[in-house]
Amino acid sequence: MRSAEDVIETLRGMGSPRDREGMARFGINTERALGISVTTLRGLAKEIGRDHALAGELWDSGIHEARLLATLVDDPPAVTSEQMEAWAADFDSWDLCDQCCMNLFWRTPYMVEKASEWAQRDEEFVKRAAFALMARLATKKAKASDDLLESFLPIIERAADDDRNFVRKAVNWALRQIGKSNRHLNAKAIESAQRIRAQDTNSARWIANDALRELTSGKVQARL
Repeated sequence: MRSAEDVIETLRGMGSPRDREGMARFGINTERALGISVTTLRGLAKEIGRDHALAGELWDSGIHEARLLATLVDDPPAVTSEQMEAWAADFDSWDLCDQCCMNLFWRTPYMVEKASEWAQRDEEFVKRAAFALMARLATKKAKASDDLLESFLPIIERAADDDRNFVRKAVNWALRQIGKSNRHLNAKAIESAQRIRAQDTNSARWIANDALRELTSGKVQARL
């Protein structure tokens, strides 16, 4: 088992100022970043394996890539509701939020509970996490019933007036992913998008028009 100090030293050796600059261009908070790609981190995670204790220490370091790595090596059954709350409170960048949700949080038994609760929160990245979880679950149909995914649609509709960029993009993401799951959910998501558009706010119009463009496209309809 590798120590957190050893892993962090390895990460520091992998850092690239050029990659760090590239991250900033994509709107990633690089204040505590080293400049390491997620692909490289995934390779390192495979070498390390699952280690819940190590994940906690890496997260506590505050280093951006160490936290991304923590989401890859943590052991989902060991994750608690309290840990999810603590880590979500630390989200300071869209990529950390999304990677944490897609790599780890969706695998926990608290996923549906948190998605519903966080959708009502004020913190930008905590609220984004709610819809990232919904979008992720929609891509894992073996784990989610139609009824569950459909139950997210009213939550999506209520959040459509949030004009913060990282929130509205996640709301749109969740709506589109649910609508691409099957023909029944496609029809339900299109109905939701139409109701969102009728809210007639800048954010709602953007979310609805972008979702409808994809969900009614010939490509998606043919696949369904």
